[in-house]
Amino acid sequence: QVQLVESGGGSVQAGGSLRLSCLASGYSRYSDFMAWFRRAPGKEREGIAAIDRAGSTKYADSVKGRFTISKVNARNTLYLQMNNLVPEDTAMYYCAADIFVDMSRWSNENEYRYWGQGTQVTVSS
Repeated sequence: QVQLVESGGGSVQAGGSLRLSCLASGYSRYSDFMAWFRRAPGKEREGIAAIDRAGSTKYADSVKGRFTISKVNARNTLYLQMNNLVPEDTAMYYCAADIFVDMSRWSNENEYRYWGQGTQVTVSS
């Protein structure tokens, strides 16, 4: 199994930046495939970015060009660099992981068994 702990959330003004981190502990192979999801108030949880064991990445259209997902294996840490934030980015952000994910379904939350507790991001206008 793997345990995931997110950090780095906070409150920023529109146009600002934040970097989220997700520390994975436990059997490292269970974090070969990792992703960031978010849930805005009143909305379903949505996948926004994913990275596979080779370092290939996927992004939702809503964040493409503004957010960057990366992973430092030596630190067992997943990152999400978020730039040019807008109020619509306000949400609870979660990292997710599993030993294998079909990347054609990367944004489907059912592909991931392991989840962090979330970190809140609030963007004010």
